Amino acid sequence: MYELNLPTYEVQLRGMREKPEIFDFLRRRFVKLTPEEWVRQHFVHWLVEHKGYPKGLLGNEIELQVGEKKLRCDSILYDQQALPKMIIEYKAPTIALSQKVFDQIAVYNQLLHVDYLVVSNGIQHYCCKMNYERNSYEFLMDIPDYKTI
Repeated sequence: MYELNLPTYEVQLRGMREKPEIFDFLRRRFVKLTPEEWVRQHFVHWLVEHKGYPKGLLGNEIELQVGEKKLRCDSILYDQQALPKMIIEYKAPTIALSQKVFDQIAVYNQLLHVDYLVVSNGIQHYCCKMNYERNSYEFLMDIPDYKTI
């Protein structure tokens, strides 16, 4: 797979070369290994192991529904009251983090109204803190540690 700008961890893989799978420790099952999934697993491990995010407050592949349309958030961090606090969108390392990516996460946030939006392709990571009173956002220098959010 790809070398990322994230710490390594003990990756669990299985399956044949044509259909490899990676263990998702949040969903507690093996899932299809894609470049985006490679980024997701490394990023979530980094949040838990290095940034102090509680594993039990994170969810992967969270489905949202807008009328008849179903959307899927890559990862969501919840607060202690099970309210969404952060949306995380992943792209493969070969995908640029363009305005289109930020537009995609903004659509999810119209439904969830979270405090933080994060996008990562495993090489670059961006985090915005939302300010709903001023109808604005601020890009942060780094992904915050859990204790500071």
